[in-house]
Amino acid sequence: MSLLSIFAGSVLPIVAIAAVGFVLGRVRSIAVEPLNTVTIYVLTPALVLHSVATSDLGGETLLKVVGGVVAFALVMAALAEGVGRALDEDEPIRSALVLVSSFPNSGNFGIPLSAFAFGAVGRATAVVYLVGQSVVVYTVGVYLASRSGGTRGLGSIRRVFELPLVYAVVLAAGARWLGVVPPADGTAMSTLKLVGDAAIPLMLILVGIQLANTNYGAAVARVGTANALKLVVAPVVGLAIAAGLGFADTTVARVFVLECAAPAAITPLILVIEMGDDRSVGGVTAPEYVSAAVLTTTLASVPVLTGVIAALETDLVGSLL
Repeated sequence: MSLLSIFAGSVLPIVAIAAVGFVLGRVRSIAVEPLNTVTIYVLTPALVLHSVATSDLGGETLLKVVGGVVAFALVMAALAEGVGRALDEDEPIRSALVLVSSFPNSGNFGIPLSAFAFGAVGRATAVVYLVGQSVVVYTVGVYLASRSGGTRGLGSIRRVFELPLVYAVVLAAGARWLGVVPPADGTAMSTLKLVGDAAIPLMLILVGIQLANTNYGAAVARVGTANALKLVVAPVVGLAIAAGLGFADTTVARVFVLECAAPAAITPLILVIEMGDDRSVGGVTAPEYVSAAVLTTTLASVPVLTGVIAALETDLVGSLL
């Protein structure tokens, strides 16, 4: 498959829908918080429930995906921490660098991307990846954000237990284990699918709106290291972890790598705004640094992810997975 075909079939739909959100965010004042709340507490749990309940992914595969997510985040955090210290980055920029390097946008960006690139298996795998990352974000991520502003905000770790998507996975996995999943073509599952499917376009529109409202300023010149770690190093680390885990289904392994290669997540921005402070290093604060990294990695990810998908479909990479 040519790069143009991969771009048109897997990446262009993502870019087009996010662009609609970007334009909307530029021409209208859109309140993101209510839309984000609906996505997190209604649409995404429905997507998780339906995807996991109807997926062919086995319990061992689910555990491997979650374990891989934890391993990826910790390895990337260690690498980014080492790079930050080697470059003599001071706090809070060093913690911001670690945050944007360790957590890809596996939800708003990753789920639609994986669904377009790898179909139903891609969507189900990406959903499980998101759940695993949510746990890591609200533990390790909260620690890093708190470190950038002192020791405040560690109590926010309890948010992981407030996320309905975590319980949706448990409920769906339990229903599968007990053999009580309703028929896929029945009213209950059809309704659940309808609600969950609405999450995908809304996630991308939210990405566009958030990018339109990003205040990056002078911070763009400072995020070259973050871009290199997120768009170059992260896919290689993801590939190594996927190869080490030995997924039975190579499509699941490919999706795992693709999720690792996604641009920087927006959640760290929320965390550093909540738990950081207004200190600046070289005229750049931690929120400005994270905002710039989200913007630049998202824009640069368009050609990068096209190349990653092309590489994942080669026999060479397939033999490694």
